[in-house]
Amino acid sequence: MVIVTSGAVAYGKQKLTQEFLMSQSMRQTLSPKDNYKEGNNWVTSRAAAAVGQSGLMALYDAMFSQYGAKIAQVLVTKPDFCNEDVRQQLFSTLSDLMLLKIIPIINTNDAVAPPPQTENDDVPGILNIKDNDCLAAELAVEIGADALIMMSDVDGIYTGPPFSEGARLLHTYNPNISNGIKFGNKSRVGMGGMESKVKSATWALERGVSVVICNGMEDKAISGIIKGKRIGTFFTDAKDVEPSIESVAIRAREGSRTLLSLAPDKRADIIFTLADLLSKRQKDISKANKQDIEIAQLNGLSGPLLSRLALTPNKVQSLVAGLRHMAAESHENVGRVLRKTKVADGMELNQITVPIGVLLVIFESRPDCLPQVASLAISTANGLLLKGGKEASHSNQCLMNLVSEALDVHDATSAVSLVSSREQVSDLLQLNNYVDLVIPRGSKELVQTIQCQSKGIPVLGHSEGICHVYVDKDCDPSMALKIVRDSKCDYPAACNAMETLLLHRSIVHTPFFEDLCNMLKSEKVEIYAGPKLSKILTFGPPLAKSMKIEYGSLECAIEIVDSFEEAVAHIHEYGSGHTDVIVTENVTTAQQFLNTVDSACVFHNCSSRFADGYRFGLGAEVGISTTRIHARGPVGVEGLLTTKWMMFGTGNAVTDFNDNGTMKYVHEKLNIASSGSSSS
Repeated sequence: MVIVTSGAVAYGKQKLTQEFLMSQSMRQTLSPKDNYKEGNNWVTSRAAAAVGQSGLMALYDAMFSQYGAKIAQVLVTKPDFCNEDVRQQLFSTLSDLMLLKIIPIINTNDAVAPPPQTENDDVPGILNIKDNDCLAAELAVEIGADALIMMSDVDGIYTGPPFSEGARLLHTYNPNISNGIKFGNKSRVGMGGMESKVKSATWALERGVSVVICNGMEDKAISGIIKGKRIGTFFTDAKDVEPSIESVAIRAREGSRTLLSLAPDKRADIIFTLADLLSKRQKDISKANKQDIEIAQLNGLSGPLLSRLALTPNKVQSLVAGLRHMAAESHENVGRVLRKTKVADGMELNQITVPIGVLLVIFESRPDCLPQVASLAISTANGLLLKGGKEASHSNQCLMNLVSEALDVHDATSAVSLVSSREQVSDLLQLNNYVDLVIPRGSKELVQTIQCQSKGIPVLGHSEGICHVYVDKDCDPSMALKIVRDSKCDYPAACNAMETLLLHRSIVHTPFFEDLCNMLKSEKVEIYAGPKLSKILTFGPPLAKSMKIEYGSLECAIEIVDSFEEAVAHIHEYGSGHTDVIVTENVTTAQQFLNTVDSACVFHNCSSRFADGYRFGLGAEVGISTTRIHARGPVGVEGLLTTKWMMFGTGNAVTDFNDNGTMKYVHEKLNIASSGSSSS
């Protein structure tokens, strides 16, 4: 490792200024006409550099000595590179130091160096040493460095001045295709600026040195870059660099407009084609999914996640049925008139459904989400960017190939794209000009991370699925057993599976309670007791760590309540607003529960597992939302649409409706079924 550093001049000026201030009163006494007081530039850079070098090196020595590392100072000037003998001696010295495991700290000898020269004074093959960016590039090339890391006070190269509106960090930069990049002013510290860094980095890149520009204030930036993390801006001359994430988002927007331009039967045809491909290519799907499952098992993926990952024949067939239903029902999704109003004579206003625009959907371990969500986007003419979990990469790519093949039938392949990395997702979350809605499907941690990273883009989703089944004192025992078994055991990994069973206290000392516990044990469900239940059972199950846990497996908590009101209060305190169920024969109690419980889905005498877009008749769902804005519960077609207003006039102006105008508002509600506008 070789370090090229600056700071001697600044350090020297700071030191001399402090000394001057400390002794100012003495100078004023001895010499009323003190030259040091005249102006702010009383210390030349050369003098400051001479004073600051020792302090700068003392600082580096103190820092590196903590790690047992030795350092050596090497001062250079441009003539050292122009004179071949001196140049060879310089690099021999650097080689000797590195062989001795001593870190060279290199700086221009500003105490004797002449002022920076112009570009026309370049020596062939040698970069004009105007600042430390140039010096670092020259040294990196000369010693054949593996990488040149240039540190700045910003995160890397941006599409414009970093603090200007719309400026976006570039993670890769090709100097040959850098059109449109605008650099701001010089660095706030040091002699150079980003433009100087880019020129020096490009010069080094052309001579075979890998270059990264990053923020010097970022924690562990150097070690992160060496480990391959995407930090700063990586310079490349590769011509086949993958499209920028911004261009992918732009393509999705264009794809949305292509879908919108298609007739409804053509959008439906794409979904029918996808359903057919899923049926015909089941062997390919199973092969890809098997690869993912084998890798997941080797990596120790938990049982619930393995269950979500598996694409069984039954899952695929259920998926195919859902897509065909969605296609058949998709003809009136877009352009449907929701409201028709006669504003005045010769003026009609229509409110119609339109796509939201571009969706970013992030899902974990559930490859079957991909064709579902893609079909929902196609049926609503939305552009779609998908990011699946890495554990399902082979399955996702196989399914994405089928989606692209189906879209190609009507030249709309740009509408749906698969995003490959978390870093790309982070970038997309900054593109509020291109992405209109983010829908994360996965763990609480995933949803919270996305919500924190999103820059002005709405996030639709739920962070947890803590679903309750409350068995009332007026329940039918056999019905309750059936509902509890299905809610917990049908698919424990699902977000709509029961996690907490609430029982009316009167049930505990009955044969039904014993039957209920035995049923759960026979299904291999591990039971935890709530605080109240634990107190009345001498040899009961272990105490639940919390009443607010989404187990996602064959585990659940059981708690007792004294009344219907207490059950509702418990759900409001510990639930997640997802799905909650009451089992009772008392219709009044049931209706009170349904009206009072503030969750996206509330059910009476049926399993929590019915909280699903397909089971609701939505064809499929893009996710389940527990938010209160825009869409709530299973989000199907309706949740992916917004509206716009169309007004038809006959040369009308607002002034026509003034007090002395010739027109009057009527605002008459028209029959939506009526065709055409009043202006036709």
